[in-house]
Amino acid sequence: MVTVVWGARVDGSGEWSAERSGRDRRPGRGRTAGRLVETVDSKGFEVPRPPAWMRWLPVAYVAFVLLLETVTPTPWAVSFLLIALPVIAAYSLGPVLVAAATVFAVMLEGVLAGTPCCTGHNIHMLWENHHVAAYVATGLVGVLGVALAAHRRRQERYLVRAHSVAEALMRTLLRPVPHRVGRLLAAGLYRSGEVGTMVGGDLYDLRATPAGERAIIGDVRGKGLQAVRTVADILGSFREAVHEPGDLPAVAARMERRMAREAEELPDDELFVTAALIEYDAAAQRVTIINHGHIEPVLISCGEVTPLIGPPALPLGLGALADGEPVAYTHPFIPGDVLLLCTDGVIEARDHNGAFYPLLDRFRDRFGDRPAPGPAEVIDFLNTDLPRHTRVFHDDVALLALAPDGGGGGA
Repeated sequence: MVTVVWGARVDGSGEWSAERSGRDRRPGRGRTAGRLVETVDSKGFEVPRPPAWMRWLPVAYVAFVLLLETVTPTPWAVSFLLIALPVIAAYSLGPVLVAAATVFAVMLEGVLAGTPCCTGHNIHMLWENHHVAAYVATGLVGVLGVALAAHRRRQERYLVRAHSVAEALMRTLLRPVPHRVGRLLAAGLYRSGEVGTMVGGDLYDLRATPAGERAIIGDVRGKGLQAVRTVADILGSFREAVHEPGDLPAVAARMERRMAREAEELPDDELFVTAALIEYDAAAQRVTIINHGHIEPVLISCGEVTPLIGPPALPLGLGALADGEPVAYTHPFIPGDVLLLCTDGVIEARDHNGAFYPLLDRFRDRFGDRPAPGPAEVIDFLNTDLPRHTRVFHDDVALLALAPDGGGGGA
């Protein structure tokens, strides 16, 4: 499970610098996973290192054979078990070390076969037919082990490179959320629903524009590369439309037209994106919302947790089926408030009993009747509390927390 938390810190000059923390947060694990890095290959990609138990498995196997040799009767040819050593080593070691393990296994077989002082065997047994056959078999298994280790290393490098490309793609689409954007403080989180991947169908973005700070959070229908293409299209459309003249409904109309063109190009008559569009007016201390079939934003204000429910609209891409234009609604948004935008991967996360994650109840327990939290505190809470509720995420999770900058500084 790959999680990317975007935040920032403000240095002494008041400028923000983006921070990124990629973590594999799992219940019961207090440290950051994914830190086992063995080496960097010739192309600069980090090759993952096998876990410690797997690296020590060949040593443990040799110790087991030696122990068995001491407790079994002399006629038993325990040394034959060493034939498997090269294959065991191939699961965690490189080709050179597997070859060395093969040579060691053959030598140890000879020691166990013909050393009267250590094993009680006659030295003439060293070259008996069945022992010679064991040496040859160990050598052949060693050749296969070396080939297996080399193939495993190539596959590891290939997967690491593919993962690096996916990570670069995600960084391009879901750009870092700074600590301060215009007159808003912000923090974001993205958690992929597929183990080992960093690209999915959830999206968010935040931009400072002359009309105010504008944000989007959305969930694309479908999964895979097609969903990634739609994410790229919708984010590109948003980043262009928010700087054009017009109010928030005008931004939504431009994005609706872009989705219609995308559906024609694919073609896909069922292409749509659920999304919530946000615009913050600092002078009026209010937030304007257009909800295209998405989860309602959640407001934490004065110790109360409230979903901001307004007139619903069809998802982006299905606007041709609507009777009228989407209706925007407003709500006060003052310093001390925090607005959370999330995708359905949050509220649809299930525990072992099948119960959904109670977002509003958990917020009321954590932030109700308490001093106002910051966006980063809200994101950190969910990043810790969600894995406690569910062990397996079946859907992507995207979170964006916003709060008015009480200091009034811009970025």
